[in-house]
Amino acid sequence: MRAFFQRKRRIVVILVLLIIGATGIKAYSDKDKYFEIAKNLDIFAAFYRELNTYYVDDLPPEKLMHKGIDAILEETDPYTDFIPEENLDELKFMATGKYGGVGISVITDSIRTVVTDIYEGSPMDKAGVKTGDLILSLDGKSTQDMDQDDISHMLKGVPGTTLKMVIKNPSTGVETAKIITREEINVKPVSYSGIVGNDIGYIRMTQFTENSGDAVSDAFTLLKKDHPTLKGVILDLRGNPGGLLDEAVLVANIFVDKNKVIVSTKGKVKNWDRDYKTEGNAIDARIPLAVLTNRSSASASEIVAGAMQDLDRGVIIGQRSFGKGLVQTTRPLPYNAKLKVTTAKYYTPSGRCIQAIDYSHRNDDGEVESVPDSLRKSFNTADGRKVRDGGGIEPDDAVDPTLLSQVTVTLLRRQYIFDYATQYYYSHPKIAAAGTFTLNEDDFTDFMHYLDGRNYSYKTRSEEALENFQATARKEKYYDAVSKEFDALQAKMKHDKKQDLLKNKTEIKHLLEEEISNRYYMQKGRIAQSLVTDNEVTEAVKVLHDSQRYQQLLH
Repeated sequence: MRAFFQRKRRIVVILVLLIIGATGIKAYSDKDKYFEIAKNLDIFAAFYRELNTYYVDDLPPEKLMHKGIDAILEETDPYTDFIPEENLDELKFMATGKYGGVGISVITDSIRTVVTDIYEGSPMDKAGVKTGDLILSLDGKSTQDMDQDDISHMLKGVPGTTLKMVIKNPSTGVETAKIITREEINVKPVSYSGIVGNDIGYIRMTQFTENSGDAVSDAFTLLKKDHPTLKGVILDLRGNPGGLLDEAVLVANIFVDKNKVIVSTKGKVKNWDRDYKTEGNAIDARIPLAVLTNRSSASASEIVAGAMQDLDRGVIIGQRSFGKGLVQTTRPLPYNAKLKVTTAKYYTPSGRCIQAIDYSHRNDDGEVESVPDSLRKSFNTADGRKVRDGGGIEPDDAVDPTLLSQVTVTLLRRQYIFDYATQYYYSHPKIAAAGTFTLNEDDFTDFMHYLDGRNYSYKTRSEEALENFQATARKEKYYDAVSKEFDALQAKMKHDKKQDLLKNKTEIKHLLEEEISNRYYMQKGRIAQSLVTDNEVTEAVKVLHDSQRYQQLLH
């Protein structure tokens, strides 16, 4: 027995020595690391001092330092960034959804600058400016040859300041001078809420900024009040890039009762690791819920979608989300600059991190890659369903994304759908309510006549593939042997623009209806009209109306 205790004591001593040794190695390693940092900072400072003193030409210090910072940031992920004082408004907008400006979106092609959207109740809306109007000048400067960034910069500014502009009506050609007083513009996190499928609530979120949780809560509460027989609710997070983590937890709390972990964060600074739990009672913890995601749903959107999936609280419908499982914190720097730095990864309730790209391991050329499927691990939801990490939130019910034809993409790029909607607005005093408006056959024929003489030439994907084949065949000296067959195939596949318009009439017509609805009912009208033909929304309504299928997807 004594020998046993002596052996046990020796094992304990060895373990203690190993622990002390490991601690010593770590301490030495940290000390060595910080020595290397200090050493190289000294070298860098001396290098710049000597270069600045003796280089034949003057070097701009700020520009040079920013290039150095940019080079360092290339070794990190794209979410870690240096933000100088002059760009802090962008950081504020990301957190609050607020900025100083006139409340419009514009597009410019260096020849004309067109108003593409107007925020309801904004200074431009109050001034009577319409979507489709042309902006000829800003504070006496012609907008011709101005780029998008310069125009955007001039439109924004401190609330209370004024902006002089000359607006041209696209229908009458009348030019009007206006003086617009900038205000604080608050881009609402809930861009639309309403009813689809007669008894299904629908809420679209565009971002997770301050008070997003309250905005969704208010929208949902009003839907329940106005429609007591509500059978389910759709939370649309498609295209939502995320935002504040705390707001994601508050949104989840609307549908999940208190004291449930929604997300956990883990990083280098262990004192910052935290479990984020719901703190209040849910507004409705039982109503059937569908969350819509696509490849542009990221960050806080994925926190909400991942929590609903892991807790088996709702079904995820659409496409796999973006896969951003990284948390950023802002740190103060001298002269009012900021460092936005990734400090942690977040984990859904099942314990999975959905980060899709591994920035910690780079190829020899510096490129990063997505986590391969072979390395993705499985986790279990509350009821035992299998879910995986490392690649965004996979939908429970996958719906293929809507892909537009080449002719439709060309019409959008050349602004022909936009311009026709403007023309339609000035020739039709009113239209049916958004969501019920339709173009008739004569309207579409009129649109085709509108396109007569306008250039919307394009290459179909098939034509591009044929050209690539031809180039490869010539290079490999096979073309002469198949040239006759190739010419015959090319002739058969050559597209007819008017036939392409008719072939893709349905999708073009729907886009025209959305754009025209925007002229009369602004952004809410565009969204209401788009829901009529939205495949993911249609699928969500079907699932929420079919309780058996809904339960099958959750188990």
